[in-house]
Amino acid sequence: MIGQPLPVSSADSCCAVPMTPAQADDLAAVFKALSDPVRLRIASIVACCPAGEVNMGEIAAAFSVTGPTVSHHLKKLREAGVLASERRANEVYYYVRPERLGAVVGQLTAMGLARSTDSRIASQAD
Repeated sequence: MIGQPLPVSSADSCCAVPMTPAQADDLAAVFKALSDPVRLRIASIVACCPAGEVNMGEIAAAFSVTGPTVSHHLKKLREAGVLASERRANEVYYYVRPERLGAVVGQLTAMGLARSTDSRIASQAD
């Protein structure tokens, strides 16, 4: 039935403890921010920069969209916690928030590991 919680103690459960509604909302915000191809490329450009940060002009130069459009995408990535920014004089520099992305990866890993660990244990018992 929709709206009923999943049984936590069931052997069929994919996780020891399912995420809370707040955790699901938080994770979905990151996925929503990264689901746009332009935002995903922006995050990739920033993450792959050897200096660890990129200014707005360098990001905008990689796209054939207007500056305000790039600013909008950067704002969405900041709101989701994927990127952070720092103003220096007339420039704004963007950098990835590794703790935020690490938390997302951790959630996904926990979901996948719980099931694969159960499968390995079951196959070893045979």
